Amino acid sequence: MDCTALFKKAVKAGRELNLLEESKINDILNDVSATAKLRTEEILASNAKDLSKMDPSNPKYDRLKLTADRIKDIASDTCNVASLPSPTGRTLSETTRPNGLKIKKVSVPFGVIGIIYEARPNVTFDVFALCLKSGNACILKGGSDAYESNRTIVKIIQKVLIKHGVDENVITLLPAGHEETAQLLNARGYVDLIIPRGGKSLIDFVRKNASIPVIETGAGICHTYFDEFGDREKGRNIILNAKTRRVSVCNALDCMIIHEKRLADLPYMTAPLADFGVTIYADKKSYAALLGHYPPVNNNTCKAAGYTPNTKNGSLEKATPESFGTEFLSYRMAIKTVSSLDEALEHIYQYSSKHSESIISENESRISFFRKVVDAACVYSNASTAFTDGAQFGLGAEIGISTQKLHARGPMGLQELNTYKYIIEGNGQTRPK
Repeated sequence: MDCTALFKKAVKAGRELNLLEESKINDILNDVSATAKLRTEEILASNAKDLSKMDPSNPKYDRLKLTADRIKDIASDTCNVASLPSPTGRTLSETTRPNGLKIKKVSVPFGVIGIIYEARPNVTFDVFALCLKSGNACILKGGSDAYESNRTIVKIIQKVLIKHGVDENVITLLPAGHEETAQLLNARGYVDLIIPRGGKSLIDFVRKNASIPVIETGAGICHTYFDEFGDREKGRNIILNAKTRRVSVCNALDCMIIHEKRLADLPYMTAPLADFGVTIYADKKSYAALLGHYPPVNNNTCKAAGYTPNTKNGSLEKATPESFGTEFLSYRMAIKTVSSLDEALEHIYQYSSKHSESIISENESRISFFRKVVDAACVYSNASTAFTDGAQFGLGAEIGISTQKLHARGPMGLQELNTYKYIIEGNGQTRPK
């Protein structure tokens, strides 16, 4: 279908949104939160239709799935956004020139933001809340896998908007076809910014095909380097959390890098991963260190190491070149052995997506060096990459994790959904020739 009419309506709604009082926006968000909880069964019924078309073994299944508890959490997040200060209208800088001109740099909304995302219906609520609070209209192009869920959610939100006397086109859901995606990517004059949320292939596609500005978010090839001076208890807990907390998200661990002097500790640190059924792709040296130990060969071995017996049968395989530089989004992880910090850094340079990188070490000089030279949006020491999240950073919520360097980098909260303009106040000044 031709989406031009939808784009024009979104522009008009965005302009009107600029005139809404913050209290009105907060009322709408709180009402959306309450309505989402009241309409939980309706949302879950639509979600069930989407889930019925996807294989439960698909790593995207967990991201697609909504539950009553997840909807409750989404509603809570929406209220949280309402409680945050508005990012719009902030004076970022102010000066008075020698000629008397008063110049202020003031934060303002982008206008209309287009979001292209995969099978994650929670994003529909998140994006609406963040865009409304930051004064932006949003045009959503969700994945076809989640179309029924997204359609129901958008209808619920639009009814709340109408109830509050606000243009329902503040949020627009495009049909699921590829043609509509192409139109959104080239909606110059209507859409001010595109934010893709998904894997590397989606981001690459958007970047290559968009004719309007794009902020790249989502793709995370995350490494954790266990240094020669690392604490193995910290290493065990951090690796387990970063890999298994939620495998289908962008901050999940993809590759553990280990100093060769600590290979003897590798079976101890990886043993808990077997309980989650993690497949390890190990290079030559780490494979030799794990062979016969991962997964733990019997209950006594597992118990002696301090773990309960594994029930999901993790497996050990030899790494291939494709094992590195891969965002697994599943219970799979690569291991790379290095002989020095420099070698670890070279591996990260080669394969990082500039999302989140971590070092486990008790050597402060090595930690400091790692922080300075690693080029990523988020650089950790002795902590899990799972913390790369707007809420965890105290931003309240996020629209995505930016892996680029222009405008925004790392978790993008409300402030990153504003740009700025200059307000110049004069009293008859003219510029001399």
